Amino acid sequence: MKEEMVVLVNEQDEQVGLMPKMEAHEKAVLHRAFSVFIFNRDGELMLQQRALSKYHSPGLWTNTCCSHQREGESNLEAGARRLQEEMGFQTPLKEVTWFIYKAPFDNGLTEHELDHIMVGHYEGEPQINPEEVEAWKWMPLEDVKADIEAHPEQYTAWFKIIFEKYYQHISH
Repeated sequence: MKEEMVVLVNEQDEQVGLMPKMEAHEKAVLHRAFSVFIFNRDGELMLQQRALSKYHSPGLWTNTCCSHQREGESNLEAGARRLQEEMGFQTPLKEVTWFIYKAPFDNGLTEHELDHIMVGHYEGEPQINPEEVEAWKWMPLEDVKADIEAHPEQYTAWFKIIFEKYYQHISH
């Protein structure tokens, strides 16, 4: 299987190259990524617990899904693709903001991403991919905020950053 390539970008989100995903994380090179937040009609956020087999942040809770755009793929196309691959459903997405963050992990890898935030709505049950997702749940935003404060070690680095800095963008 060919290693997935990530799109290297500058701080204006202009493509400057491609690099294998693992190499980008080893070298902490800035690359394009996205995070999807799915809400139900009650305003609850669908959280995902990452599969225990993931190479970083296994078993941690995070937003509905996230990944990296492929070369030539729009943010919305990438979000829809991974939502289907990880959570087993599709719904219209809307881009709301983007930001740059850098987060080192215990295993020596570093996420240095220009992360596009997308939101959507869904009422059904996801059909999770067990290779990607351990579990899922709906949670009111206020409860998520309180739980992150009480148990930060149970959440991914990027989700905590998004939640703290971009709460106004994702709370509709």
